[in-house]
Amino acid sequence: MYELARALLFILDPETSHHVTLRALAAARAVGATSILRPDLPDDPVQAMGLKFPNPVGLAAGLDKNAAFIESLSDLGFGSIEVGTVTPRPQAGNPRPRLFRLPRAGALINRLGFNNDGVDALVDRVRATRSPMILGINLGKNADTPIERAANDYALGLAAVYPYAGYVTINVSSPNTRDLRALQGESEFDALLTQLAAERARLSDRHGRRLPIAVKIAPDLADEDLKRIADALVAHGVDAVIATNTTLARDQVADLPGAQQNGGLSGRPLFARSTRVIGVLARHLQGALPIVGVGGISSGADAVEKLRAGASLVQLYTGLVYRGPGLIAECRRAIAAWRKAQASTHPLTPAPLPQGREGKVRG
Repeated sequence: MYELARALLFILDPETSHHVTLRALAAARAVGATSILRPDLPDDPVQAMGLKFPNPVGLAAGLDKNAAFIESLSDLGFGSIEVGTVTPRPQAGNPRPRLFRLPRAGALINRLGFNNDGVDALVDRVRATRSPMILGINLGKNADTPIERAANDYALGLAAVYPYAGYVTINVSSPNTRDLRALQGESEFDALLTQLAAERARLSDRHGRRLPIAVKIAPDLADEDLKRIADALVAHGVDAVIATNTTLARDQVADLPGAQQNGGLSGRPLFARSTRVIGVLARHLQGALPIVGVGGISSGADAVEKLRAGASLVQLYTGLVYRGPGLIAECRRAIAAWRKAQASTHPLTPAPLPQGREGKVRG
């Protein structure tokens, strides 16, 4: 059924197709039709970031930038939903066209540029939702905020969403906002995390709750930079690392039409690169904090491979465009089977769970 729907949607340009799909999903939910999309699967819980995820398959940021479709997306069987990226002030993003399909590669290129309605509008929508889903909110900086003041934008976003998020993600790795990836540099990264740690401490005292923070990193970093970033995350009390964002590399798609469009590449060509990053982080961190694996998951076997590399949770986006919501159930089944096999092979060791900064499973 989804293959027919995809054929019709692919007649439209990618960004229009995106909006049509989400509105159709909301309309289906309004008449109770999304129940047929919900997989009939038992929970497969994972503890990470001090949270209990009902299953390890989440929705990556970018699909629902403005938190307008949380309840509709919740019906699809995700263990968590991450909305955004959201900035303190509304912004239009980059000029259209800014989203491109590479169907032969199962890939997308986007240069959207954090187009969103601003954090106040997002908070209003989150407050109105009744979904019990674990909700991540992905934070960015406004395009016209100087890079030396970027931490202020992240702090503003953190304060605005603090009472409503299950966790927040600090996005320093999108290639579509000028100079944003410079925040992954040694001094810039340390200064950003120092300010965010102080802001979280202030907000924790105010709200009586410590909100988990994850940081989403780029796939194009050298191994030594990955290790440096991992050490900084642990030192500053960050709760998880999300690996990875989109890539600027084109080596996997160089011969395809449209491959040289500017922007970040996602989908199948990103899989090996992002999985390698997970492996580097996992070997260096040795369980010091959980890794969320995202990038190129197009099958249940891909999701399992992320966990084999060292991830505790996975997220989907581009694979959904090409495979549809059935990919969620396929990944959940594959991961559950793998975890069961791991537990039976090592009966004294439970299926891998994410660990806290002290190397102990966090409740």
